[in-house]
Amino acid sequence: MIAIPDDAGSRGAVAVRMEGNICHLVFDRPEANNAINARLVAECHAALDSCEDKASVVVLSGSADVFCFGADFTELSQGVDPEFSAFAGPGPMFDLWQRLATGPYVTVSYVRGKVNAGGMGFLGASDIVLADASARFSLSEMLFGLYPACVMPFLVRRTGFQRAHFLTLSTQPVDAATALAWGLADAVEEQGEMLLRRHLRQLGRLSKMAIARYKNYARGLAPDWEVHRERAIAGNLEVFEDVTNRAAIARYVNDGLFPWE
Repeated sequence: MIAIPDDAGSRGAVAVRMEGNICHLVFDRPEANNAINARLVAECHAALDSCEDKASVVVLSGSADVFCFGADFTELSQGVDPEFSAFAGPGPMFDLWQRLATGPYVTVSYVRGKVNAGGMGFLGASDIVLADASARFSLSEMLFGLYPACVMPFLVRRTGFQRAHFLTLSTQPVDAATALAWGLADAVEEQGEMLLRRHLRQLGRLSKMAIARYKNYARGLAPDWEVHRERAIAGNLEVFEDVTNRAAIARYVNDGLFPWE
């Protein structure tokens, strides 16, 4: 098990297990729809530190109902756990996605159920996205006066600008078949677990050196995320620090009401 030690019996945000040269990172915040908080980012970074040397494949997954539903609005409205404050904000999250996109391992996202907002950033950063028929993909940020500033540089690599643009403005979820057609997913099957097993069987045969060399080469073909990093972070901070948007987020957390209600 690779993880930041838990405090006094508390559960971590990510369950980590190694199976040979394959590292599984399972988002484990069911009470928060596997939302992204500072602890989840910190634990993912800690796991990837070990994966640099030990893993040739990194698999991201959530629960059967939710892969990851985006930023943790409760943390945004109530404050960050001081223990993980160094991993709060858009910078560490953007850097996590860049590590997943460029690291010396094949990054696989396995999606079941809902994936929304910041959860889509993990897909954009993944080399391979597998989904079962239950998967639903969405960007809901604009409903709260936000926009997916950090997600977009990664997501555009998968879908092209117009599909990401449409998802941002429509805020509507698309199903697994549409995601496959748009490049959000690379393969979809009714029995997603079997799909994942088949891919991992083959991916596990690849040498880490070959993967590292290819990923280094591919960096020159993919978008230069460093170019986008400063602007993406500035955009994220602009909308998340806006007092009107923060009030809408707090109202949603406290009363369950959307901004238009």
